[in-house]
Amino acid sequence: MTRILEMRSAAFVLLAALALMGPTWSTDALAQSASPAGSQQQGQTAGGSMVEGKIVNVSGAKVTLADGTELMIPSSVKVQRADLKPGATVKASFEERGGQKVVTAIAVER
Repeated sequence: MTRILEMRSAAFVLLAALALMGPTWSTDALAQSASPAGSQQQGQTAGGSMVEGKIVNVSGAKVTLADGTELMIPSSVKVQRADLKPGATVKASFEERGGQKVVTAIAVER
């Protein structure tokens, strides 16, 4: 009988914890899905930062995104340069070096 009471108590505590945490999880999910399509996103990764956006200008090794973010793409970064053109959407990892966002990895979405 005590075993059943212990299990009920544990289940109650678990359900109470989930009830308290549930609104937090759903709020985070709503906040993530609430950004409009095509919006610019920036975030942090272990090795630097990330950005996603639409290219509006390409000038040599510099790519400018719709939100004004300027990315410098060193020749050591592997990407089809022909794919880097206005209108293309990219996801890039970068590090801040000397006030510039220097790309460490980039992918063009198709």
